[in-house]
Amino acid sequence: MPERPNILLIVSDDHGYADRSARGSADARTPNLDRLAATGTTFENGYVTAPICSPSRAGLIAGAYQQRWGAQWFDTSAFPPAPRQVMPEVLGGAGYRTGYFGKVHYGPERPGDRACPDQHGFDSSLYGLAGLSMGRLHYLHHSEQARAAYGDAAPRHGVSPLFENGREVDCEQHLTVEFTDRAIDFMGEGGGDGTADLSTPEPFFCQVAYNAVHNFAWQLPEDELAERALPRHDDFDPEVADYVDWYDGAISPHLEHGREYYLAQLEIMDREIGRMLDHLESTGQRERTLVVYLTDNGGSTCNYGQNAPLAGTKYSLLEGGVRVPFLVSWPGTVPADERSAALVSSLDLLPTFAAAAGATLPAQVPVDGQDLAQLWAGESSGHRVLHFDTGFQWAVRTPDWKLRAVDPGTGHREHLLEVEHTDIGSGLTLVPMGPTPAEADESSSADVSAEHPAVVAELTALHEAWRAEVAGAVTA
Repeated sequence: MPERPNILLIVSDDHGYADRSARGSADARTPNLDRLAATGTTFENGYVTAPICSPSRAGLIAGAYQQRWGAQWFDTSAFPPAPRQVMPEVLGGAGYRTGYFGKVHYGPERPGDRACPDQHGFDSSLYGLAGLSMGRLHYLHHSEQARAAYGDAAPRHGVSPLFENGREVDCEQHLTVEFTDRAIDFMGEGGGDGTADLSTPEPFFCQVAYNAVHNFAWQLPEDELAERALPRHDDFDPEVADYVDWYDGAISPHLEHGREYYLAQLEIMDREIGRMLDHLESTGQRERTLVVYLTDNGGSTCNYGQNAPLAGTKYSLLEGGVRVPFLVSWPGTVPADERSAALVSSLDLLPTFAAAAGATLPAQVPVDGQDLAQLWAGESSGHRVLHFDTGFQWAVRTPDWKLRAVDPGTGHREHLLEVEHTDIGSGLTLVPMGPTPAEADESSSADVSAEHPAVVAELTALHEAWRAEVAGAVTA
């Protein structure tokens, strides 16, 4: 059994499934994500638990379906309630140093509540509360001066000061760089002589939650704009525009250079991930560090992300809304340069980290994930079934099938079409699923529900049983 590893968890925001050079993208340049994949395993069927960030992040940190505490959509999402232990509490209890650097958005969090990293087990933290600002953080400005300068528009852009261990601090550096700087400082120098001190009693758990590549991606430093010959784009000003009209011009298909801004933020994030990998290598810590990369929900096509060959986007339970880039690397332990077709989930990260750390999972509340080490040890083939439910749409995914249902009477489809230019569909569909992304055809012509009523009945019954189980433990 390898010794207890350091753990570096990198969570990005709205990264498109297709937007990696290793996937053959014509314009996305991601050499460091590709480098990570080359030293580990790419899970082709890697999922998060929701097609939007807040409930997805809540499920991830708890290793449990967020519906267990009633979190489904923006309006119901919340951080896992006490006494449920979450990732840093479990690992901290096993002797890990814990650090969080990035975006926080589990729901309507406020300073000092349990959703703040310093309130749920992280020893060191620098973070922004996106729940205060419509789910976003400004890429460049976080200070009292910025809050005053933006005036009434400040909450829409998220320019308030960040929080360092719960205390407000100003930050006027590009957040992707700032969060990386803080993570590198936290991870430390290992043995200090280019080799890791293997006798150190405290390995680290470091979570880096970038706000990249969330809209509004034009918020780039002047040197990055100049390097790419991109024009500046103004943030919302309530004195000269109506917000809804302005927002419509700030997303696809109306934002000029929109894809280029998105790719710029992606390339910066990839570069900063490379800096962390370089640091681990130069300090002799890479061989003993388990690194995981994924994004919080499917790529946002209204923000110029691309999910091909998957259908759909963020907000929907089509594959493009919940299947995400999912990379796991631990040199010498996780198979290198491999692709796995197993069904895996962000739910699996807590049990995987706990097993690697020799930590004990809480026995009093359900954990829905599985230890990924069982996959690379050949002891498991992944999940038999994964469930998704936002209240007005639900889906069941098995290795062979995907059953998806959208309630046409709630108005959510119409709202998302109007505001986000996103179609989540309507009604019930059953499509066959294969092991590769190319075999995830969810076009309207692929629906075979009429031909396979027994499969529809079986998967519907599975979901109803699951829904009854989690509803029965809604506070757990």
